Amino acid sequence: MSLPLLALFLAAFAFGTAEFVIAGILPDVATDLGVSVPVAGYLISGYAIGIAIGGPLLALLTNRMSRKTLILLLGAVFTLGQALCAIAPNFELLMAARVIVSVVHGAYFGIAAVVAVTLVAPERRGFAVALILSGLTVSNILGVPGGTAIGNALGWRATFWTVGAIGFVATLATAFFLPAAPGVQAAAGSFKREFRALGRQAIICSLLIVVLVMIGQYSLFTFIAPLLLEVTQLEPGVVPWVLLLFGIGSTIGVFIGGRLADWKLMPSLIGIMVLQASVYAALYLASPVPWLMAITVIAWGGVNFAFGSPVQSRILAWAGDAPNLASALVPTGFNIGIAIGAVLGGTLLEHDFGYRNLPLIGVAALLLALAIAVLSYAWERHSGDVPPGAPAAA
Repeated sequence: MSLPLLALFLAAFAFGTAEFVIAGILPDVATDLGVSVPVAGYLISGYAIGIAIGGPLLALLTNRMSRKTLILLLGAVFTLGQALCAIAPNFELLMAARVIVSVVHGAYFGIAAVVAVTLVAPERRGFAVALILSGLTVSNILGVPGGTAIGNALGWRATFWTVGAIGFVATLATAFFLPAAPGVQAAAGSFKREFRALGRQAIICSLLIVVLVMIGQYSLFTFIAPLLLEVTQLEPGVVPWVLLLFGIGSTIGVFIGGRLADWKLMPSLIGIMVLQASVYAALYLASPVPWLMAITVIAWGGVNFAFGSPVQSRILAWAGDAPNLASALVPTGFNIGIAIGAVLGGTLLEHDFGYRNLPLIGVAALLLALAIAVLSYAWERHSGDVPPGAPAAA
C-alpha cells in the first residue's frame, strides 16, 4: 500500500468510526441525555442528512481548491467537531456537533474516491475504491467495538475524545504523505457537464440502489445494540464482540467486492444483492439464538460491504468525464438511505414493530433494489451504451 493511499485510508477510518460508533453507545447516550433510544437514533439520521445535503454542497463550493488543502481542512474541522461532541451538555447540542462533522464527512469521501483512483493504474481503480471503503470496514472491526468498549468503561464522552484523537493523527498523516496536487480539478465551465452526467440511467439507477440498500442496512444497524440485548439476550459486555464480528466480515467483504468490481462489475453487484436479501432473512430467523446470530452477523457485514466497491465503481465509470458532482453524490445516496432507514426503524419501533422484525425491512428493500439493478443492466446491454472513455461495443 502506498503512503498516500495509507493516509486516505486512515482518514476514512476516522470518519467511519465517528459515524458508526454511535450505534454501540446509543443506549448510554440516551440514558445520560434523558431521551428514548428511538429518539437517540436520530443522531444517526441527523449525521446522514448532513452528509447527504451538506457534503455535495461543500464539494461544489470547494471544487477549485487544492485537493490536499481541502482534505487537511476537512480533517481539522472533523477533529474539532469530535471535541464538541464530547463536551455537548444536551441532546440538541450533540446533534448540532454531529451535523457539523457530517458535512465534512460527506465532502471527504467524494474527494477521496476521486483522488484515490488517480493514484493507481486504471486496472486497479476498483481496488483503490475498495481501499478507501476498507477504512470504513476497519472502523467496524476496531473503531466501533473499541469505541463501544471505551464508552462502557469510561463513559460515552470518552469515546468521542478518542475518535477526535484518531482524526488528529489522520490529518497529520495526510499532511505528510499526500502529494501536493493529487487528483483532478474541475475544469472551467464544467457545471453543466457535471449535471448532465447525472442524467445517465446507470448513475440514476445506481444511486437509487444505494439508497434502498442503506435503508435495509440502517433500519437494523441503528438499533443493533438493543436488538442484541433484548432479542438475542446478550450481556452488555458481549455486544462489542458481536460488533467486532460484523467488522471482520465487513473487511473481508470490502476486498472481495473490490476484486469483483475489477472482474465482472454488474453480474457481481447483482449476485451480492441476492446474498444481501438472503442474509436479512437469515438474521430474522437467527436473532433469538446467540451462536447462530453471531455467525449470521459476520455474513451480514461481509455482503453489505462487498456491495460498496462495485456500485461506486459503476458510478465513477459512468461519470468519468464529469466526476466531481457524481462522486460527491455517492456518499449522499448512501446517507439518504441511512437517514431514511434510521427514521423508519425508529418510527416502527415506537409503534410496537419489535426489534426482531427489523431485518424484514432489509429483505423488502433489497428485493426492490435487486429489481432496479437487473432492469438497469438489461437496459445497458440492450442500448449498447458504454461509460465515457470506454471502447464502444462491437
